[in-house]
Amino acid sequence: MEGLFVADSKTEKIRQAARTFGLVTPLGVETAAQAPPADEVWELPGGSARVYYGEGQKGVVRPVVLADGFNLGPSDFDWLWDQLENGRFPFISELRRRGRTLVLVGFDERSESILRNSDTVMAAILRTSAEQLDDTRLLAGGFSMGGIVARYALAKMEQRRMDHRVGVYVSFDSPHRGAWVPIGLQAFAHYTAGVDDTYLRQISSPASQQMLWRYLDDMKGTPQESQLRTEFKEELQKVGSWPQIPHLLGVSSGRGDGTGNGVRAGAKTLSCSGPLFDGTYFLAQSQGEKAEAAVLNGVLGGPHSITTSGFPELDGAPGGTLESFGIIGDALTGAGESVDLVHRSGCFVPSVSAVAVRDLDRQEDLYVNIDQLPPEESELHEFLLSQDNDPHALMTEDIGRWVLDRLPD
Repeated sequence: MEGLFVADSKTEKIRQAARTFGLVTPLGVETAAQAPPADEVWELPGGSARVYYGEGQKGVVRPVVLADGFNLGPSDFDWLWDQLENGRFPFISELRRRGRTLVLVGFDERSESILRNSDTVMAAILRTSAEQLDDTRLLAGGFSMGGIVARYALAKMEQRRMDHRVGVYVSFDSPHRGAWVPIGLQAFAHYTAGVDDTYLRQISSPASQQMLWRYLDDMKGTPQESQLRTEFKEELQKVGSWPQIPHLLGVSSGRGDGTGNGVRAGAKTLSCSGPLFDGTYFLAQSQGEKAEAAVLNGVLGGPHSITTSGFPELDGAPGGTLESFGIIGDALTGAGESVDLVHRSGCFVPSVSAVAVRDLDRQEDLYVNIDQLPPEESELHEFLLSQDNDPHALMTEDIGRWVLDRLPD
């Protein structure tokens, strides 16, 4: 009986930790102060919008419409405001100081299909046009997944001959050619799902599968492009892939000179030594056949060896980073696990994906020196890369001012 109690106690600790496993941010953790009250709140199909007038304005004038990115559950407008205003550059204040209205678009379920959430963005754009007091063309876009949702929404509106009145589109570190979550962590989501499936629900959600370059549908499966991603790419092609009317802008949180983030391929990123996951470890993605990505072991069984074949060195690639290993490591430490966390972060949206110049399949493309490529190789009209491999979709002064300088007149 005592052994059974110990096993139950360990399982409960895993359950408590797993409830906070987040793909983008830790779940259930208060991360932001309350945003100021909006001047207007719009209820939209599948979501809502918070409207903040420009300084000195009493209505919607020279509007900027920006869509939220991926996570589990409904949009957190406090967190979104905090990211845009209280980081390295006060983007919202600078925008409103220029007399611009900001329309922040959120979703009832951020992990829902991009195709479905595009209806929310379409409705927000139409409502913005209807409420607008002047005739300036809109800027519309979004952060991370939000940039993909807005891209599809605008292209779909054009195909339907709907006047979106958008003069400039912008994406902030959006995965136009795919995003990366380490296969070892995807396997870990399956490994822990029998106790708590919070992590797996994020990774296996429609939006996640549509964005991930490679997806693992079973712990013992073979990582490959999800059928949902294949179908989404086909739907995107049906509407022309990109909107044709707006000037297309994109920014990357990663470097453009081909320099990676310092995570060495094959190096251990996170290791556990008990009492819950003794013998579990994760390795940074490396090239080659049957390259080890992780070993999963502990009270939930094992050891299970997780491998990949034919992948480039994605964890260390130039691009916007995510604390993928850090979020898991912190949660396990909080549950009493002995953890050696060597690398908190790895690449999430490669630079070549954010500025739509190359696919992620080949090492030479993933690490190409974008700064030396002809600009017309990008599907965007203009793009900006960062000075360093910064956290995913971080609002820096360089990015903020670059976008502000390109607002529609």
